[in-house]
Amino acid sequence: MYRSIFFALVVVFLVPTVHADDWLQFRGPDGLGVSLEKGLPESWGDEQNLAWKIPMPGYGASSPIVLGNRIYLTCYSGYGINPEADEKMDDLRLHVMCLGLADGEQVWTKTVMPILPESERVRDHGYAAGTPVTDGEKLYVFFGKTGVLAFDLDGNQLWQADVGSGTHGWGCGTSPILFEDLVIVNASVESGSLVAINKDTGEEVWRAEGMKRSWNTPHIVALENGNHELVVNVIDQILAYDPNTGEQLWSCDAIPDYVCPSLISKDGIVYAIGGRRSLAIAVRAGGRGDVTETHRLWEAKAGANVSSPVIHGDHLYWVSDRNRTAYCVHRDTGEVLYEKRFGGQPYASTVVADDKLYVVTRYSGTFVLAAKPEFEILAHNQFEDESTFNASPVIASGRLLIRSDEHLYCIQ
Repeated sequence: MYRSIFFALVVVFLVPTVHADDWLQFRGPDGLGVSLEKGLPESWGDEQNLAWKIPMPGYGASSPIVLGNRIYLTCYSGYGINPEADEKMDDLRLHVMCLGLADGEQVWTKTVMPILPESERVRDHGYAAGTPVTDGEKLYVFFGKTGVLAFDLDGNQLWQADVGSGTHGWGCGTSPILFEDLVIVNASVESGSLVAINKDTGEEVWRAEGMKRSWNTPHIVALENGNHELVVNVIDQILAYDPNTGEQLWSCDAIPDYVCPSLISKDGIVYAIGGRRSLAIAVRAGGRGDVTETHRLWEAKAGANVSSPVIHGDHLYWVSDRNRTAYCVHRDTGEVLYEKRFGGQPYASTVVADDKLYVVTRYSGTFVLAAKPEFEILAHNQFEDESTFNASPVIASGRLLIRSDEHLYCIQ
């Protein structure tokens, strides 16, 4: 009897626990880039508020995620690192890593053999752009034509699912998300499809076509009636699906261009930005059929080509990579409250915490802005790191994680 009780207690303590301050997917809770944490530093550098810094074994535009006391992230090596070197595609390797949050020490690393041929060159983003996602029991990663892979939290590969064999010079830029027992990926580049996979078996559950010129991560919208809709931004349209079945529910005319920024939502309203024309659009979810005339609430001449927006209070905030302009837009009316030239180009998406906006730029450091409808730069922080910072920042357990091609930084 005592042995049984002991065994039960061991099992309980080994079960992974998801905490409120974990960052489990691209842009954190619900994919919104919002953290409830307080007291994060405004200023840092190589000699200030830096808990640790570790070198990366390869490049990557993916963000880390945090579960409890562990960090998970991806990178690539062997090819596509130095365009002037005589690199061979056969040497390309994909990596999944687990690190300790307290000190950055490596817990485990796994190498994934890519399915070749890949794109000869991937401009800007490389071969590891998708941020992992976890349900607290397994880890799911997306490596484009190499597919979706599942690992247990000790790094053992459980399955690998094919979502298509297409490639593109801009690479694969979307991250997997979870809904109930499904892993869902926007495989626009690989097959022009939205694909849902059983997260336990790796078997395909449903597939929806029509993902044209779409480099954004799908988003789950929670409706007031308790239902959920899966929305994704494609050229010309926002599309909504039943996440359980893949049935298309509604469509709305939107950005007439390829779309990289991910959708966000609040109170059943979906917000989209994107395109070289710089547009922002608000649409009420829950409709059926073409809802352009009935559910589209407003359109504003403000947008971004790559970086995604964030909601704080009554406002939307983002910094455009295209024209290097910071925007604040009222989310109820679409009124542009400020439009200010900015001192750097972000590919990363903004995150918000404690009334502060954290904006990581590619080469000009990280800016901390006041999350209010008056433009104010609180701090500008930069490391002595000349590599590229494409990954969106992460906030977890009182720490800020920032990743470049060459290093992972923990600010505390």
